[in-house]
Amino acid sequence: MTAFETMFNDPSLPQVKSRHGDDHEKQQGSALRLDGSAAKAAFLINGNKYFAEVSRALRQARRRVWIIGWDFNPDILLEPGKSDETLADLLHSLAEANPELEIRILIWALGPIYSEKSLQVLRKKNFPRNARIDLRFDLPDAFRGCHHQKLVCIDDAVSFIGGIDLTSRRWDTRRHRAREKLRRDPEGVSYDPLHDVQAMVTGDAARLIGDIARRRWENATGEKHSPLAERAPFSWPEDLAFSLRDIPVRFVLTEPSTTLRCGICDGIASTLDIIARARRQLYIEAQYLASFRVADAIAARLQEQDGPEVVVICTRSSHGLIEKLVMGSNRDRVIRRLKRADRANRLRVYYPVVPGPAPGKEGEVEVLIHSKLMIADDELLRIGSSNLNNRSEGLDSECDLLLEASNGEHRRAIADLRNRLLAEYLGKAPETFAAAYAQSGSVIAAIDALNNGPPGLREFAVELSGRVSPVTGTAIFDPGRPFLLLHRLGLGALLRFFSRTTA
Repeated sequence: MTAFETMFNDPSLPQVKSRHGDDHEKQQGSALRLDGSAAKAAFLINGNKYFAEVSRALRQARRRVWIIGWDFNPDILLEPGKSDETLADLLHSLAEANPELEIRILIWALGPIYSEKSLQVLRKKNFPRNARIDLRFDLPDAFRGCHHQKLVCIDDAVSFIGGIDLTSRRWDTRRHRAREKLRRDPEGVSYDPLHDVQAMVTGDAARLIGDIARRRWENATGEKHSPLAERAPFSWPEDLAFSLRDIPVRFVLTEPSTTLRCGICDGIASTLDIIARARRQLYIEAQYLASFRVADAIAARLQEQDGPEVVVICTRSSHGLIEKLVMGSNRDRVIRRLKRADRANRLRVYYPVVPGPAPGKEGEVEVLIHSKLMIADDELLRIGSSNLNNRSEGLDSECDLLLEASNGEHRRAIADLRNRLLAEYLGKAPETFAAAYAQSGSVIAAIDALNNGPPGLREFAVELSGRVSPVTGTAIFDPGRPFLLLHRLGLGALLRFFSRTTA
């Protein structure tokens, strides 16, 4: 049985609906297909790689571009230091040059407000200036939920999915220098080092992302768009090495339940499935580590006599009072829970650092982890938008790409991605980390052998004594589902109705 079959048939996992209820089915037509294959796939590590490749792919657009995001800023530079062209400049030039090109952008309505980086987007100030660039804002039906998916689809031929929005404060390089003159937002303000990952896919997988985008657009606007009758050709860049070819994929959705339709909780089901299937190693990158369902599942594996090694890379610093009190405190309690279960010393939870701007004087600078990634045994890989917190399990809309290796080439590619990621944190070449792993057969041992930086990885210092249950207020500030009373009142749907009529 494949991982995809296991995920939705294992009786030990939560039984979730992968489609809406009957009434909604009648309105939407046939169920959305979520599994297929990727003709080619590449993993773009950090914002500089993603922005450069999405820029090149957009220049091949002929008919349709879909951009789905939590946030959006048209004023970002896609290739700072190389070109002064902004995202807005590129999209406008493409639309003006090609009268057949339509560009649709759907953003969570509160994203620009929450991020405090792109409020002018809400006012549509200077963007868009072309009638064939359609920018809309979407409020979810679930009160306090957000749209967190990060998708780009071009002509149903090439698509991108991961943790990176086309917005400010996402660009960085693998060096993550403490002082990087090119790492500035559109206002010229510098920001801290940031790590993220995006996947680039072609073939059937690209069209499936287009289907997900079209469904989101229809739910938000009431406008239905069909796939292209003929998929436009896409020329894979000659200088971009693809990681995988002809690999089975599945897209994993999370959507909140509402008064009108059932929710989809396949994201948490896939998380638990990946944890359960890991035999030797489980590797995780996460902005947040605050889900106690995930903690319980990992703890159970750590307590097994022959369970897997578990390596987690996550963000140390919390920004904002609520995030510090809830997300940060719950992260510490989750780590404490895991450490208590780690009787065989198979757990490491790290945060990455780089040398400070003046070595010897200002010490180390933390790298913010924004990626959402899981790898089990070089067999399973998930990249997407889902955080390991409660709201990503049933309140926010999420989309993740799940790949399962079916041959040795696939396994080597997944292992290579893990090696590249860890080598980046350790300031080493991927080949160096691969050799250290081959020598020991242990990810933890390889890290220990090479972790002599900065750059490097630092373990979270969490005392074993203390609480291991969610902090007070978690159900309010990090809810796993819509608030029942407000959900039944339909306030989310009401807000969305007004946002649609005023768009």
